[in-house]
Amino acid sequence: MSGGEGLRRELDRIVRAGGIASPVTTARGLKARLRYLDSGAGRAELERRGVGARLLRSWERGVTPSAPKRAAVDAAYWSRRRENVVRSGALLRILDNEGRGRRIEIYPVDQTRVPGRYRRDIADRSVQGRYIWDDAVTAWAAGDDGTLDEIWDDVISELDSDYGAYAYVGAVSIGA
Repeated sequence: MSGGEGLRRELDRIVRAGGIASPVTTARGLKARLRYLDSGAGRAELERRGVGARLLRSWERGVTPSAPKRAAVDAAYWSRRRENVVRSGALLRILDNEGRGRRIEIYPVDQTRVPGRYRRDIADRSVQGRYIWDDAVTAWAAGDDGTLDEIWDDVISELDSDYGAYAYVGAVSIGA
């Protein structure tokens, strides 16, 4: 995958790691998500995904929600959570780390299936991500993969002559 896509996936992982852990298929997970979505914006998101007030009232009376409706609640929850961590600035504060930035670990593309004579020994690398997080979080929130790729190019440019080996990666990890 491109480095920008790896960065996007890692930001998704960070946001999901701080969310509700119980799956939506459990009563606890469903109730927690509905409690989180109990606001004007949350109810609007549920409505947009086909879960209206009448349906919510029937669930309160004991009707079991269908799998597609549970999935709609889950999607609404993650959408609102994503918007809230960006709007509140929580994600940016974590990544910016009071101006020190966060360490970005770069895991290169797996070379095991490459024939021996073409295989390169590419080591895992680590760089300090500073001054990129405002733009990265904004691009991630907007779904702007092109800008994330440009930000990734800035990150790997610090790797000197080896930077071309890290344009595409196996994985990216952020120490957050």
